[in-house]
Amino acid sequence: MKKVILLFPVLLVLLLSACSEDEITPQERFDKYVSHWNQQEFSKMYDMSAEKSTEKYPTKDYVKRYKDIYGDLNINNLKISYEKLSDKQIEKAMEKGKATIPFTVKMDTVAGPVNFDYKATLVKEGEEDKENWYVKWNPGFIFPAIKNGGKIGLETEEPRRGEILGRNRMPLAINDVVYEIGIVPGKLGSNASQQKQQIAELLNISVESINNSINADWVKPGMFVPIKKVSKNNDNLLNQLFELSSVVKRDVTGRVYPYGKATAHLVGYVGKITAEELKKRDSKVYSPNDMIGKRGLEQLFDKRLKGEEGVKITVTNKNGETTVIAEKPVKDGENIVTTINAELQKRIFQSYNGEAGTAAAIDPKTGETLALVSSPSFNPNDFLYGISQSKLDELQNNPKKPLINRFSATFTPGSVIKPVTAAIGLDNGTIKPGEGIEINGLTWSGGEGWGDYEVTRVSTSSQPVDVTDALIRSDNIYFAMQAVEMGSEKYVKGMKQFGFGKELPFKYPIQKSTISSSGSIDDEVLLANSSYGQGELQVSALHLAMTYTPILNKGNMIKPTLLADAKDGQVWKKNLITTKQVNLLQKALRKVVSSPKGTANGAQQADFPIAGKTGTAELKKTLEQESGAENGWFVGYPSKSKDILISMMVEHTEDDGGSSYVVDKVTNILMDTK
Repeated sequence: MKKVILLFPVLLVLLLSACSEDEITPQERFDKYVSHWNQQEFSKMYDMSAEKSTEKYPTKDYVKRYKDIYGDLNINNLKISYEKLSDKQIEKAMEKGKATIPFTVKMDTVAGPVNFDYKATLVKEGEEDKENWYVKWNPGFIFPAIKNGGKIGLETEEPRRGEILGRNRMPLAINDVVYEIGIVPGKLGSNASQQKQQIAELLNISVESINNSINADWVKPGMFVPIKKVSKNNDNLLNQLFELSSVVKRDVTGRVYPYGKATAHLVGYVGKITAEELKKRDSKVYSPNDMIGKRGLEQLFDKRLKGEEGVKITVTNKNGETTVIAEKPVKDGENIVTTINAELQKRIFQSYNGEAGTAAAIDPKTGETLALVSSPSFNPNDFLYGISQSKLDELQNNPKKPLINRFSATFTPGSVIKPVTAAIGLDNGTIKPGEGIEINGLTWSGGEGWGDYEVTRVSTSSQPVDVTDALIRSDNIYFAMQAVEMGSEKYVKGMKQFGFGKELPFKYPIQKSTISSSGSIDDEVLLANSSYGQGELQVSALHLAMTYTPILNKGNMIKPTLLADAKDGQVWKKNLITTKQVNLLQKALRKVVSSPKGTANGAQQADFPIAGKTGTAELKKTLEQESGAENGWFVGYPSKSKDILISMMVEHTEDDGGSSYVVDKVTNILMDTK
């Protein structure tokens, strides 16, 4: 009997404990609510709302409001934290059927982080088995400032795009006044259709787009309706537009490219971001209405130029009082200052007069890039403010391909590569200063394995040919013989030392110069042809210019720079040639101009000494082809000051005198710089 009496109370306690464990506490219920909130499961949160809350805020409004606000404000990294209720607090809440739990909300928004503290009140509702704890929700859960109502506002401020400047801060891409051309519908008059057609033709847009603009709901007869932005410098177009009664303009800020075609390939232009481009970019940085760089420096440095949008989240109450919830100040874009000499760039571009070609100008002592030119070109302002399909077709179908950036591409160099071959031979001992080679006639064949192929030179020699004479007269046979003598292993090694096969250490993407399609030379004929700039050799105008810097810098190849804040005079390749070899090559390149036998004798017209090397690249498709189109090259510099070096190529000079044609252009440009 005693055992029964003792066990009965114990069993009763166990039964009571089991019932207590089955009953959900407000803490457990809030844990679940917060879990849904952190996952932004708004419908499930609503299902846990108290009756008074659901009566006041219907499901659709509640869920939509959360989704809209969280979506519009780009809320992420949401975290709701709180201290657990103590056992006594839970016990008291269970007795009263009500619990209060303080919590903290942390989130990241489009305007920066937001933190706030708030309290949740949970009440017990329902009957019998449906009884549970529910949250008394109000708008303060979103932001305390809207607890009693109010409107959430999102204010944005566009950043000023950074400008692109040349040396001495000359403008290459700036923000300046442009004209926004508009129509006042009430002034179209009786010949409205004809006038709209004239405007459409002048602005390269459709009449349909004009009609869509002036027929918008907000438009009234006397209003200004914006149609298209136009450069304020386009006088011819503006004069024709302003003759029409309905056309007016207003000043707005827009992107301006002062040097137009001359810097188009280098600077590029901006345009509205496309859906495809937006997918590839950081959604936190870019939005559907952004203008982004489409090519050139505008594209290369877009993130730095773009800046960051200013954003402010506000709440305005019924009394019109505004509270700032979060604010991220606008951050204007960074100015990009380059080493480009804008006037030199323009002068070189104009010298082409529409001909196809490319040029690079550098300071050979510092490595600063003074000009990067591609001709022919296009007007970046046409793309910026909307190019017509007919104009685009005209550019795309132009046989001279004005849309192609030639300075970033590589070309067959011809004889302008011979100083590099000479430097390689001098360095590895194959070529000995003053040592001549007996060469007879205008052609030479290496013998077995060459078949009928022969190397041809321009002029015969009456005495043995040394490296200086070979450079002066541009003797193909001499360099072919020397390359065969040194062998492909030494030649390829030397070319790699001069940066061939390697990425150019330069901010602007320039195609890698190559020795051959495979990167090696296993054929003696290819080796011979490569030595004087034919074969499969390919080099960019800028890299070619840099290969001459060891001749002007005691044997060191200087690293090219583009940005003004970059450290200049840095060495890319050290000790490629000795001081004695430097002196030999400098004197030889001067004689290429000063000697009556020199191929660049035309540069003697300058009133200061010029040195350099000419080249004619034959564009034959096969070795057997007798002749083909020719690209003329000249690399030249003032031999005393050595403060500028120009590497220039003009396509298809076969009917214009070949490299001599290019010599004249470079000489005139150098004379203009003095």
